[in-house]
Amino acid sequence: MTPWQRFATVARGGTTDRVPVALIVDSPWLPGYTGIDTLDYFLREDEWLRINLDLLERFPEVAWIPGFWIEYGMAAEPSAFGARVMWHHDRPPSIEPTPGGLAALADIAPPDPHEHGLMPLVLQRYANLEARGRAEGIHLKMVAARGPFAVANWILGATGLMLALAMEPEAITRFLDTVTTTVIAFLRAQLDTLRQPEGILLLDDLVGMISPAMFEQFARPLFARIFAEFDGLIRVYHNDTPCMHLVKPFASLGFDVFNFSHVMDIETVQAAMPGIALMGNVPPYTVMAEGTSAQVEQYARECIRKTGGRGLILSAGGGVSPGTPAEAIDALVRATSKG
Repeated sequence: MTPWQRFATVARGGTTDRVPVALIVDSPWLPGYTGIDTLDYFLREDEWLRINLDLLERFPEVAWIPGFWIEYGMAAEPSAFGARVMWHHDRPPSIEPTPGGLAALADIAPPDPHEHGLMPLVLQRYANLEARGRAEGIHLKMVAARGPFAVANWILGATGLMLALAMEPEAITRFLDTVTTTVIAFLRAQLDTLRQPEGILLLDDLVGMISPAMFEQFARPLFARIFAEFDGLIRVYHNDTPCMHLVKPFASLGFDVFNFSHVMDIETVQAAMPGIALMGNVPPYTVMAEGTSAQVEQYARECIRKTGGRGLILSAGGGVSPGTPAEAIDALVRATSKG
């Protein structure tokens, strides 16, 4: 089986010849790993493509999620709502909240992913890559977007978002609904550029910071709506905020794979999420980036032991952190060996 076939099989509830290894990698890790200026990583498409192709050659047993990810840090969606993007040579762009806050945005019309912010650039690059991929054997499987709370966090600021949830429930409900519409449209537009799409990745850590009651009031309808929109595709949800209090509510949202914080015990999460594949759960920084290969392998084998390898996609407990060496990824692969 190929790495993608292993990943997809476990994501859909099947079994494989070995525990799959899959990793979320993007601009926080790849430029530093390859020694390229972050701005060049975004601007030099041939160099970007070379870097992503080299991953397939260097790590032939790893599935990259979403794989050939065209992103500008977290800026694509917030930029369409007027958030100012600041670019850096040594890290992904940072984002300033949109002036005027919720008062200026509560009733804004949904941005068009074909026209607003950085989203059209993402779409065009995917279209270009698909055209080129026919000649180079590249098969794009997944696309990605930030979830409504993550996007609203960058647009309003974390404090502004949390205060609005507590003090302006009607206005923030309208705005989050608009953001959700935008997220769905952006994911759909990306999928429409691919020949044979098989999945989506939704990333939203901020929702892990709210209470169960607020989750039911504000978040459940939005996340259920997003995942229902892409029924039939593999739906991966990334949230590496420690949020054990929301694991059981998450289990009924309609996603297939959960990538979560290493702080949360994988055995406990498995018991709370029957039928959902778990993608984790090696600490991405203290073990993957800072630990030895032996420590990575030991921790990974413990994840396999705790879950029995059932419904497990071995990964970091989040995205791959800056500074993670290749040897750490090799250790993950070794941990899945039956020898």
